[in-house]
Amino acid sequence: YQVAVLAARHRVPFYPVAPSTSFDLRCPDGGAIPIEQRDPDEVRRVWARLEITIPDVAVYNPAFDVTPAELVTAIVWEGGVLRPPLEEAISAALEGRR
Repeated sequence: YQVAVLAARHRVPFYPVAPSTSFDLRCPDGGAIPIEQRDPDEVRRVWARLEITIPDVAVYNPAFDVTPAELVTAIVWEGGVLRPPLEEAISAALEGRR
């Protein structure tokens, strides 16, 4: 998300890369996607052993983020490039794989 915001601010196209397994047509919007949290020690430690924070500091370490479609120029996936309108492009691409 942060990179997409910076790209938009500086008028640079933003092309995320995502496998087809990232797309779920049953999901109404990005707010419905559960964000998995990765191990907090990935942030608290370097090389899995050197502590770089105070002990047990609270950490937000999402496995991925959700970028609003209006910030995305196109999506690169294993089937090529999906261009806006993204919902239609994703639906058509996935339908073609069945």
